[in-house]
Amino acid sequence: MATEDFFEGAEKLLEIWFGRQDGKFENGDLRKIPREKYEDLLKAACCEVISYTANDKIDAYVLSESSMFVTKRRIILKTCGTTTPIECIKPLLLNVHEFTGFDKVEDVFYSRKNFERPELQKDTYRNFKLEIESLDIMFKGTGVAKCMRSPKTDDSWYLYALHTVECFGKQKQNPDQTLEILMTNLDPDIMQIFTKEQSANASQATQDSGISELLPNMEIDDFLFEPCGYSMNGIAKEGHYMTIHITPQQEFSFVSFETNVPQSSYKELILKVLKTFQPEKCVLTMFTNEISPSNSNHKEFKYLRHLGEWQQDSNKTCSLKNHDLTVSFYSKYPS
Repeated sequence: MATEDFFEGAEKLLEIWFGRQDGKFENGDLRKIPREKYEDLLKAACCEVISYTANDKIDAYVLSESSMFVTKRRIILKTCGTTTPIECIKPLLLNVHEFTGFDKVEDVFYSRKNFERPELQKDTYRNFKLEIESLDIMFKGTGVAKCMRSPKTDDSWYLYALHTVECFGKQKQNPDQTLEILMTNLDPDIMQIFTKEQSANASQATQDSGISELLPNMEIDDFLFEPCGYSMNGIAKEGHYMTIHITPQQEFSFVSFETNVPQSSYKELILKVLKTFQPEKCVLTMFTNEISPSNSNHKEFKYLRHLGEWQQDSNKTCSLKNHDLTVSFYSKYPS
């Protein structure tokens, strides 16, 4: 495969929570950072804003390479291709100090699936150990790194997260949960929907594919790239979001789905997503904090050996500083 034809769909996902040493986090807000400052930040990551939606709880940006979400205390930056999101962290921390009223990094998560072509990434991103080293310099060695692997496929999932709890204690928590589904080897007929050859615009692709039915009542902001590729953000008034990114080329097809909508069981939603895109393989990750209504999913995932046509290859749960994490690998039964 020619290098110039290849695009790395797998994203680098950076999520940072902020707080205050006096515990009064209501006096801070990341949305006070001016839009132009965020646009400058994104240049450091080698991407730019394509579209923007917002409500009282969340600002959502569709980017040239995936998405960014900004709420009162959390920023999520999800970037594909050969982007460099770790380079955003230093300027982000300066902007947080200057504009927001926050004076403390409370939590950091940096995660990604293994790359198809790691040799095409910028230097730091070719090896997870180098990414860890960069993050440890910024966060003064307070992180822990994990690697989960599927025993049956060559898939891996990597995570860096903070593990220390400062002496002034935890901030007051709000319920928090995140489900991510990373899918590869997708049905080529379905992927064809996400090309200009088959769909006139993003709205048609959203409707024809069934994406609009996955989590109804979301305000959808979607974009269809030329000649192919698709991104969407959906936001709801409670501050919940979903985001989907699609690299449809058959040789390296990739789809990511992510949401923080709470559900006591994610089984039905996961099945809807898998049936919509028909991947051969997928990685499911789920984070919940202790007051999340989605907490019981960790136990359910452990025994969820089958999801329709998809069989669980492995499942692992672990505890982080403020969250529990489950990572499950699934692959389709041989036909």
